[in-house]
This record gives sequence, structure tokens and C-alpha cells, in this order.
Amino acid sequence: MHALANPARFLRIARPLTPVLFWLGLALILVGAGAGLFVTPPDYLQGDSVRILYIHVPAAWLGMGGWTGIAVSSLCYLIWRHPLAALSARAVAAPGALFAALCLITGSIWGRPTWGTWWEWDGRLTSMLILFFVYLGWIALERGDAERGGDGRIPALFGVAGTVLLPVIKYSVTWWNTLHQPASITLTRNSIDDSLLWPLWLTVLGFSLWFGAIVLIRMRAYLAEARVEARMRRMAAA
Repeated sequence: MHALANPARFLRIARPLTPVLFWLGLALILVGAGAGLFVTPPDYLQGDSVRILYIHVPAAWLGMGGWTGIAVSSLCYLIWRHPLAALSARAVAAPGALFAALCLITGSIWGRPTWGTWWEWDGRLTSMLILFFVYLGWIALERGDAERGGDGRIPALFGVAGTVLLPVIKYSVTWWNTLHQPASITLTRNSIDDSLLWPLWLTVLGFSLWFGAIVLIRMRAYLAEARVEARMRRMAAA
């Protein structure tokens, strides 16, 4: 981890890795989504509406996973003060918020034929909505801290504190009587038929790789911007 905190070493790894993650992720998304739309059979209860799970489940996974990335990066920054850790949290925030929003949108579309309503103040939906707003709050806080010349500790503390939402989202279907179905896939059981399940693994992996590529692209852009600003300052001082 300390070795990767060096920007030059990080860039030597990120440059060739970015297109691999991007194009491999995109290929898996297209294959998985195509199979989910045209190959898998309709669900015996939900019919064709079940096919949205191939987008909804990866979006939920990455909406929560994105905040985990912010929390880990923030913790590393608080402990070791590595600027690259703060940069990675910044790079994760917008894609994480996007996938949290996509989770809410696809869940609403899925809920209309399944529950008979676009929205319900269900424990899972409400906690995921709160996470989306927490993302927006973190983005605003990080920008405000940077504009006033802060050292990044306040956004980092917020990033770590926000993790309390993750177990609430995960266990909301267990703690409360909600419309949202319990987890279909756990370490000990799987309630999704294999004929519907295999494309889901492709889209989950594909979106995860794509997410990683987007984060690397954003980190490289931020580092390039910092180099340009440093060069401009040197030229102005000369």
C-alpha cells in the first residue's frame, strides 16, 4: 500500500490497467445483459420484469461498495496522510453516487409491476436513498474543504463515519418487516435458479471492472491537473 502511494509508481500501473478494466468490463456487461434479456427464461412469478436484476443488483453492490472505497481511502489518509488516498476517495465518490442513484431508479422500475407502486418507504429503499444523499453531502463537503484550503481531515472523518449506513442497508430486510425481499444470495444459500443466475455474475463482475476503470481514469485526471497547477505556480514565481 505504501508503494502504491507514490504517484509515479501508481501511474505506471494505472495507465496499462485502465483500458484492460474498461474494455473487459464493458464486454462482460454486454454479454451478461444480452443473455439476461434474450436468453434466460422469464421468472415464474415476476415474468419478464425480473430481467432488471442484471442492472439493479450490480448497481446496489457498487453503490455500497463505492462508499466502502471512500471509507477505506479516508482511513488510510487519516492514518498515513497519503495524498493519493484522499485523491482516491474523491475519485470514487461520483461513480459511487451514480450507481446508488441507478440502484434507486431500477428498484423503482422493478417495484412498479411487483409491488404496484413506484416508491415505498421501505427500510431497504429508504436507507439506500439516505446513502445517496450522504454521497452528495460528502462531495459537497470535500469541495468546500478544498476551496477553503483544508487539510482533508473533515471529509475523511465523514467518509469513515458514513459506514454506519452499510450494515443498516444490508440488514434492513432482516431487522424490519419490509416489502423488499430478503437477500437472494448469501454465503450459505441461493434462491435464484441457475438458469437466471449465470448472467448476473457476468454483469456484477463487468460493472465492477468498469467501476474500477472509471476510478482510475478520474485519479489520473486529478493527478494531471495537480501537475499542471504546480507547473503554473512555478512559472508564475519565476
